Order: sequence, then C-alpha cells, then structure tokens
Amino acid sequence: MKKTLIKIIEAGGQMSNSKKQSGKFSVIIRTKNEEKWIGHTIQSIIDNIKKPQIIIIDNKSEDRTLHIVKQFIEDPKLKDTSDLYTDIKISIVDEYSPGKSLNLGVKNSKYENVFFISAHCVLNKFNSKKMIKNLNSFKAIFGKQIPIWEGKKISKRYIWSHFVDKEVINMYSKFEKRYFFHNAASIFKKSFLKKFPFDENLTGKEDRYWVKNIIKKGYSYLYDPSFEVFHHYTPEGNTWKGLG
Repeated sequence: MKKTLIKIIEAGGQMSNSKKQSGKFSVIIRTKNEEKWIGHTIQSIIDNIKKPQIIIIDNKSEDRTLHIVKQFIEDPKLKDTSDLYTDIKISIVDEYSPGKSLNLGVKNSKYENVFFISAHCVLNKFNSKKMIKNLNSFKAIFGKQIPIWEGKKISKRYIWSHFVDKEVINMYSKFEKRYFFHNAASIFKKSFLKKFPFDENLTGKEDRYWVKNIIKKGYSYLYDPSFEVFHHYTPEGNTWKGLG
C-alpha cells in the first residue's frame, strides 16, 4: 500500500502532544476547496472558544482555502502575547479518507478535549464548561445543526429530523435504521479516540460506524442541542448526498 504523504506546515507555537490542559480545546477542521466558508468557521471558533488550537487537515485544496487560513496564522491579534491567542497548524494529506484525516488531527492535538467541525459550519452556541463536564459521562457529544442553504431545497427524507430540541442518549435513526451521530460538530476526549480511532478504510459514515462500535463496548454518547452550528450548503444543493 502506498504510504500517505503528509506535510506539516507549522505556525504559531510549539506542538506538545503530551500536554493536557483540561479547559482547552483542539479544534480539527477538514478542508477541500472551502474558501467560501473557512474564514467564517475559524472566526466562529475564535469567538466561542478561549485560546483554541486549530488544526486544518487539507486535502490539496486548489482554491484560496489555505491562503485564508494563513491570514489567520499571520494575524498579530492572534499571536501568543494576545488574549485571543490561537495556535493554528496546517496538515496536507495526499490520500484522503475521513477516518484517516480525523485520526491525523487527533494525533496532532495538544489538548485532551478534541472538537471536530465541518469547514462549512459556523459555531453558534457552545458552553465549554458544560461540554467538558458531559464528557465525564459520555464518550462523545454531537451538536444541533441548522441548515443554511442556497439553490436546491433539502430533501424531505433528509437528516434534519434528527436535530431535535432535547438531549438524546445513543440516538437511533428510524431513517437509517442504525445509531446516528454526526462529525460536522462533535467533541471527544483525545485519550479515548487514541484507544478507539476511526476506521481509515471507510469512504464515509465513519461517525455512524464509530458509535456503533463503542456501544458494543458498553459506552454511551450524547446529542446536545445547546451545542449548535449553522451548516452551510453549496449552490449545487446538498453538502451531503443521500441520507447524510
């Protein structure tokens, strides 16, 4: 098997995988030609999470995605002497799979609290203390998504019926006939993800298969609507295909 080529571009501080600070988050964003929303995504993280580490896992973007990210890296307001200090790293992968990119982000995370967010999501509501407390009881938490779309309407059979206004433990999807979880906005403990990484051979739905596995092991996860993102759509229609 061809070895994945990974180039690490570092900026804004030193990486320390062994360092754990219980109140901070490493935020992992997967990108591929996300110039339209990546700036909004990063800004929403900075606005809602204190001094985060942000890790961009980029699948060879050909637009202005990385140029926009580097503008944040070079912003003097985000340097380590600032109250808004944000440590931003970029990793570029040649051979992409969802699980492989997520696992790489976890490997490069310096904080115990790991936050996955889609590059076309904007964080709207996030209570860090509540999320960290809930991670003591649940092995993963995913948040509510509010669709913001352009062009085609969302299919009636689509996934939005899952994003209800009450907390749900181990949510089961009647549409998909399996446990439902979504990595567009989700949080975990790094130590648990190192023990139970995502399947790198899957081309999609790695989140659903992951929760199926941990439930078999006797663990639980939580859907929390107080954790909320706006999920943006492309002019061509749905960001996701099929049932999501």
